[in-house]
Amino acid sequence: MIMSKKILVIDDDSMNLKVAEFILSKKGGYEVLRAESGEDGIKILDENSVDLVLLDIEMPGMNGIATLKEIRKNDTYGEIPVMFLSASSDEPAEAAQLHTLGLITKPFLPTELIEQVEKVIGK
Repeated sequence: MIMSKKILVIDDDSMNLKVAEFILSKKGGYEVLRAESGEDGIKILDENSVDLVLLDIEMPGMNGIATLKEIRKNDTYGEIPVMFLSASSDEPAEAAQLHTLGLITKPFLPTELIEQVEKVIGK
């Protein structure tokens, strides 16, 4: 049996989480883990191996940039592919230094979301 690839979606908006999970799991065939804050996302990464992180930029508390800096400091999962999610089409200046793989604008279209993910981690 082929194991499906695992994606962690970190977004403070529960509706965005539900939509992303639905699209990625039902249409893309991926296993999806969800976190509503950067802190929760880090905890999930501490306990799970994932193939990709989709990370909201604007979140209360630990925002996407701070979360990504924490991810990059970790020896176990610091090299994991990360793509930002944002309502803005402008990628933060720090994104390139933190080795992100692009930006998916919200609200996302199902086909666009799956295409972007497949480009990074395949099926």
